[in-house]
Amino acid sequence: MNFDGKTVLVTGAAGAIGKGIAVAFAGSGANVFITDIDSEGLKATMKHIASAGGKCAHLAADVTRAGQVKAVVYAASENFGGKIDILINVAGIIGSHPVEDITEQEWDNMFAVNCKGTFLFIKNVVPLMKKAGGGRIINFSSKSGKTGSALLSHYSAAKAAVIGFTQALAYELADYGITVNCLCPGITEGTGVWSTVSAGYSKDLNLPVAEVVKKFTGKVPLKRLAKIEDIVAVTLFLASDGADYMTGQAINVTGGREMH
Repeated sequence: MNFDGKTVLVTGAAGAIGKGIAVAFAGSGANVFITDIDSEGLKATMKHIASAGGKCAHLAADVTRAGQVKAVVYAASENFGGKIDILINVAGIIGSHPVEDITEQEWDNMFAVNCKGTFLFIKNVVPLMKKAGGGRIINFSSKSGKTGSALLSHYSAAKAAVIGFTQALAYELADYGITVNCLCPGITEGTGVWSTVSAGYSKDLNLPVAEVVKKFTGKVPLKRLAKIEDIVAVTLFLASDGADYMTGQAINVTGGREMH
């Protein structure tokens, strides 16, 4: 896929999935602007892209802070010709606890990062897309946003909210040539989410991590966890011309584990 001349803003770009997406867009000719609260991880992603000859700029930010989000959007558009063609909202957090052990602060933080952060970036990017006559917005939900997961009730609730938000915006922004879709990945190898989930389930279920992996993969028809490359490929497709007639969709990337 060719994204020459397109400006792409990727949040959560210090994490494995965000980094993979940013690297792939840069390798496909896009101008990439990346952000994350982890400034050192962000610099590592930037260095990776630059070493491969990609066009990239960055600014660390907390996605829950309106002023910081506004600064990122401004910097992204100023760096690359005053526009943002594609917004990828990857930034998110997860936690694994029985519902009675979830604190009010943990509940609020789950929604702040996964939902409010997505909202703030869309709020600030949409005016630029309207002015340009179109754009692509791709949010990140989860398999757990489709079918809730035990011990992940606050995470499941937040990710379900992202799906509803995506669908509402698909209706609202269609007349402006802006498509809005989201991805619902299953457990993905090599991510912080998987590390957190596997450790949490290992503790709460009193099972070795190897047994947790076996339990998860045993429920997947394709008998493996997702790879970063699986998620990246679908993200690039949704941003491409091939997805012109798709909006309001919550796409499962779960090896068949989720089918609705």
